Amino acid sequence: MIIDTILSDIKTAMKNKDAAALTALRGIHAQIKDATVNAGKDLTDDAVLACLEKAVKQRADAIALYEKGGRPELAAKEQAEMDLFKRYLPAPLSREEIEALARETMASTGITSKKEMGKLMSALKPRIAHRADGKTVSQVLQGLLS
Repeated sequence: MIIDTILSDIKTAMKNKDAAALTALRGIHAQIKDATVNAGKDLTDDAVLACLEKAVKQRADAIALYEKGGRPELAAKEQAEMDLFKRYLPAPLSREEIEALARETMASTGITSKKEMGKLMSALKPRIAHRADGKTVSQVLQGLLS
């Protein structure tokens, strides 16, 4: 499980006295625990990946704000945390891979119009889970359905 890897990395960071990694990993561990165990949900890889994706998106938003505000040192800290969290996520799909999966899903479901884009997104979501963001998928589907 991914959580086991994170816990192992926390121990490694403690042994190596890597304060930045330790702080980031403890923070994400707390978020995962809060989102799953404390909320009464099962601690699954899917739940952990959802927390990691949320953390990566939060860091990306923070980086943009820090850069806009002229705080490159804080942006660099957020970037380091984001890079650390991305190590636990599956490799992202390219636009071409998303398009190929979308075409296969369109062929199997018979969806051909923009009116059915929601249905197509729902059918495609399990195949691309945690490997592409919704915005990119939506852009690809709009291009295919136009």
